[in-house]
Amino acid sequence: MLFFLFLLGMVWYNTKIVNIAEWAMYEDKERYYKETGKDRLHYASYKGVWKQQEQRKVEAQMVKILSDSTSDLSKELIEKYKIGIIPLYVVLGENEYKDGINIKPEDLYKWSDEHGQTPKTAAPSVADIEEFLDKDSKDEYIIFTISSSMSASNNNARLAAEDLGMEDRVFVIDSENLSTGIGLQIIRAAELAAEGKDAKEIVEYLDELKKRVRASFVIDTLVYLYRGGRCSGLAAFFGSALKLHPRISVSEGVMHPEKKYRGKGEKYVMDYVKDMEHELLGAENARIFITHSGCDREVVNAVKDYLESLEHFDEIIETRAGAVISSHCGPGTLGVLFISK
Repeated sequence: MLFFLFLLGMVWYNTKIVNIAEWAMYEDKERYYKETGKDRLHYASYKGVWKQQEQRKVEAQMVKILSDSTSDLSKELIEKYKIGIIPLYVVLGENEYKDGINIKPEDLYKWSDEHGQTPKTAAPSVADIEEFLDKDSKDEYIIFTISSSMSASNNNARLAAEDLGMEDRVFVIDSENLSTGIGLQIIRAAELAAEGKDAKEIVEYLDELKKRVRASFVIDTLVYLYRGGRCSGLAAFFGSALKLHPRISVSEGVMHPEKKYRGKGEKYVMDYVKDMEHELLGAENARIFITHSGCDREVVNAVKDYLESLEHFDEIIETRAGAVISSHCGPGTLGVLFISK
């Protein structure tokens, strides 16, 4: 009888013992005790385990990812991957704006058409970048910038790290790209950071990855390239008259004009996308970006439908180009960006 009572007592006692797997899932430990009725006397015995779990969480968050605003990531992606965005400047006459903060591409299109000029852009200052770096923390930082051949963002980020004496834990990445050609690298870095990789491991991986990023765009109008001094007035005139739309690709940090397409709207855009089918089927499966500077919905949907028909990509992500990128390419530009295997 005494043995039976002993076993009964043990069964009751075990129902009150904290289940460490359950317990660890609760952020609010008080709610755990209330909902499960478990015995809080066992809290102390698991406190050390909980501290270890919390420490692992802290360590996983030690690498912070920053980027200048030319990466053209959507608000949803920025929040999902916890990316800090350092805005570049857009200058319209005597007025200065921050990319993605207080100016939209439509604002600069209107200004450019009214004044017949391309808006000027400027890199974030050293002081601007320093505001995103915490000298007193132990965090490591990876800062992505648009290609160093296109902007002073990269150099200013390096100067900011030096000025704060943080060169040993601030890693500045020359993406050798623009727009979501940078975004592809950022997302992969954020994924690796979440897996617990340290900054040096991530940077080593990025050195190889960025060589495989494929970024290209097809331009709707040559007017903005002409206003920005990137093509002659004669070329812009005949290009518009003949409805020519150049494909611009980025390689080794520099933009290169490639094939020209003819036609209107959906036709030339789909010709551009279908020309890449072989490359698309040889791309990494994880994701592909459709990034545009304000295209008709029908055109974007046609591109998305085509990419879905390939049954190759896990994610097909649409983003809008920000004000800085849009200021140079004009409205109606569309790009397909991915990582080759």
